[in-house]
Amino acid sequence: MTIAVSAVLLLGVLVFLLWRYARLPLWQAAVCAAFGYFLASSSIGPEIGDGLRALARFVAGLDL
Repeated sequence: MTIAVSAVLLLGVLVFLLWRYARLPLWQAAVCAAFGYFLASSSIGPEIGDGLRALARFVAGLDL
């Protein structure tokens, strides 16, 4: 749950910055949000979540 919330916040900030500074039209940001919503509720949604969790474990395990 923590990873999902963090990913949503990070991607939300990224879309906001693109809208604000890269002149991303608001309708394109809305299409991206709708695509993410429908993708998450599809049959591939759990696999995407598993991939994000594996990536988070990998990054957390890096010893810099």
